Amino acid sequence: MSTPKTQTEWKLAELAEAVGVSSRTVRYYVQRGLLPAPPFRGPDTVYGEEHLVRLKAIRVLQARFLPLDAIQVELQRLSLDELRQLADSDATPTPPVYAQPAAAPPSVAPKPTARRPDAGLNRYERWALLPGLELHVSEAADTKTRALAERVRALIAEFQEKE
Repeated sequence: MSTPKTQTEWKLAELAEAVGVSSRTVRYYVQRGLLPAPPFRGPDTVYGEEHLVRLKAIRVLQARFLPLDAIQVELQRLSLDELRQLADSDATPTPPVYAQPAAAPPSVAPKPTARRPDAGLNRYERWALLPGLELHVSEAADTKTRALAERVRALIAEFQEKE
């Protein structure tokens, strides 16, 4: 009776399925530098345990609403053992908490302010997500807002890849 071997190498489709992403996402992460390039090219390309661990860690960090740039910094900062711990941690999404602006007391009237001609204008980045669907992100957006926008973009990319 032989003991079952643990898998140490995966084809692209197997790796993607094991983590719950598409093959296209894995290729994109390699292109962005979130994952190291696999050792072989073509039909014999195999991915190793480090690829699996990194992909799982990416999923956990995405669930924490980190943008891909911040995830890349974390992946570079952590050792493989630390990445394993992260990959095995809870990936339950924790929605960001947005502070509600405090309302002015009803007895206080707002003061009129002098406005510059461009005071109401805010510059936005235009992200084309799908044909007919755009996301506009203010250049003044805080880190949490940008992380949420990056997560929306990633979810749409995953949706596209599944179709």
